Amino acid sequence: MEGGPSLNSSWNDEPLDVKPLRCLAPMFPAPMGFTTFVPSNAPPSFVCVTPYRPFPPAFVPVVPSAAAVPSESQKPSEQTPFASDINTHAREDSGFKSPVQVPLASFHTPQPIGVHGNGGGHTGSVHMSSPKRMADINTSMVYGSETEDSNEKAEKRKVQKRVKNSVETVLPAPADGDRESVEKVLMTYDALRRRFVQLDDVKEPVPGTSRRPDLKAGTIMMNRGLRVNTKRRIGAVPGVEIGDLFFFRFEMCLVGLHAPSMGGIDYMNVRFDQEYDPVALSIVSSGMYEDDDNDANVLIYSGQGGSSKVGKQIDDQKLERGNLALEKSSHRKNEIRVIRGMKDLLNPPNKIYVYDGLYKIHESWIEKGKSGFSVFKYKLLRVPGQPDGSAIWKLTHQLKENPSSRSHVILPDISSGMENLPVCLVNDVDEEKGPTHFSYVTGVKYLKPISSMKPSVGCICHNVCMPGDGDCSCSQRNGDYMPYGSNALLLHRRSLIYECGTSCPCSPNCRNRVSQRGIRFHFEVFKTRDRGWGLRSWDPIRAGSFICEYTGEVIDKVRTQDGDDEDDYIFDAALTSETSFGPNNIHDLMGEDQPDTSNETSKPLQIIISAKNMGNISRFMNHSCCPNVYWQPVLYDHDDECYPHIMLYAMKHIPPMTELTYDYGIHGNQSCKEELSSSNGHHSRKKCLCGSEKCRGFFS
Repeated sequence: MEGGPSLNSSWNDEPLDVKPLRCLAPMFPAPMGFTTFVPSNAPPSFVCVTPYRPFPPAFVPVVPSAAAVPSESQKPSEQTPFASDINTHAREDSGFKSPVQVPLASFHTPQPIGVHGNGGGHTGSVHMSSPKRMADINTSMVYGSETEDSNEKAEKRKVQKRVKNSVETVLPAPADGDRESVEKVLMTYDALRRRFVQLDDVKEPVPGTSRRPDLKAGTIMMNRGLRVNTKRRIGAVPGVEIGDLFFFRFEMCLVGLHAPSMGGIDYMNVRFDQEYDPVALSIVSSGMYEDDDNDANVLIYSGQGGSSKVGKQIDDQKLERGNLALEKSSHRKNEIRVIRGMKDLLNPPNKIYVYDGLYKIHESWIEKGKSGFSVFKYKLLRVPGQPDGSAIWKLTHQLKENPSSRSHVILPDISSGMENLPVCLVNDVDEEKGPTHFSYVTGVKYLKPISSMKPSVGCICHNVCMPGDGDCSCSQRNGDYMPYGSNALLLHRRSLIYECGTSCPCSPNCRNRVSQRGIRFHFEVFKTRDRGWGLRSWDPIRAGSFICEYTGEVIDKVRTQDGDDEDDYIFDAALTSETSFGPNNIHDLMGEDQPDTSNETSKPLQIIISAKNMGNISRFMNHSCCPNVYWQPVLYDHDDECYPHIMLYAMKHIPPMTELTYDYGIHGNQSCKEELSSSNGHHSRKKCLCGSEKCRGFFS
């Protein structure tokens, strides 16, 4: 190597350029999978950080091959490192602390996972050593690290081979993302997580192993480079919008919003003119510390350190790490991303993390906390001119507490008490007093009575249906899995889902009756500016949540082709949707065989529902080429696969007061030109006003 010792010389013959430690610039390296930009003319740096953090027992994350791994005697019991936490100094909202200080084997900035160094030996790069190592990590993550018998080992080898040989259709890891790539990453993550929930459901708990589907899915995503915005930055993150929801900390890490998977302060070393300073990039206010977040535009944020695992302050905080970065940011006046943790009222004590936009530190001070120890305090003010973030949450919380406080109300409950929760009718756009008259119904009116249809096949479960129960016929018809998780989220889309029905003796609280229980969100029908009436929720809606059924009158095709009376409230199951429902290679990513779908219905659905004269809130759901809701056929009160119930579910996380939309679809496999040239009856195209970047300009 040029500038280094020659092959024929000894190290003693070469002059060493040794600099005292005080003249080296401190460097705060990026978490694994992210890069930190350092100018070529920057002064030399030194790094001494710990890559180890405690995580759930038997969880097997990524361990970079170039990192110095301590011996078993040095490792803390039941603790393993995690990729996104390596090299990250952060406020630890969870109360976890790193008990050991182990320096990396290299003093160079780690490279993203999957990026190899320039050669072998001591190149200073951190990388995955081989595809086989990735397969080993994925397999051990799926099966745990417990002792395996011969059958388990054989199965593990099969999984390794499938992972290694599978043809992957995954996203690259661009430096900058966009809205589409961010949403695809989040949908892939959630699909993986829900698949792990399904697998864990049918397994007996193993003592000492982890059941953290969120961490397991995150490990696969990091291993495969399924993430965006890997370049760390000050300010806004491409593709991430104010108000976006995150139900898991790992989601923020994968889209580049907040790198630490546990810590509350994300920061890096940045060059300002001729000086280097640590500055804060983002903070998470999750309630673990004594933060004051009652004002939507002001946040009083507490520093890190001095707390126990349960969050109790047991020592004075010190001006170091994240506290120092925040202090430097108060002088530099750089923008800081703020994520606020909100209570998940439907799943307490969980939290929902909301990206609230950019803030700047206005002032900082030290005060005695409630426990009597010194705590750093930082007052952050929201940068003006941004869309509302947490302010919307505060508004909707007030509306749920006092619905009469909603302004511009036409009807307090358009359902007249037929729904579990009142549905408000609002118009704050013009003077229109409501939609055209219709009869509100919560079910479907069929062309023929249900009694004449094929009766449903009931299970024999006398309490509730349990995952993995070989005697449950409902589970068998759903591919030997429960379609819903214990939190009532749909785990997997199928051509047809079988819920427990009237012929099943199981309890009404059975998890396989989700869509029959009615709505569980506070909805409002509102007047849009250019698309008539629309539907939105006062509550945050998590991906996989049941929205409502598409109700109305089942009609035949002859009536739909009658051009004398145009019906704008038609649902046609035969239309083809161009909506992407996320990745189609989940099983490949997990090293699984493709599931057997031979028992799934192959009959094309011909059901057509008109909600013109009768319907529910679904009739107000507008079309979008980039929707946040999708429809799913469900059977429960009969077994005629030609006439299923059409249930609507959340495709992605939906913030409060966001319009709910689904893709109405197009006719068959028509091209845009064919569809545009069609102009008779029900087959006439309609102009799309969704305004999305992927808008195709029309729908059927």
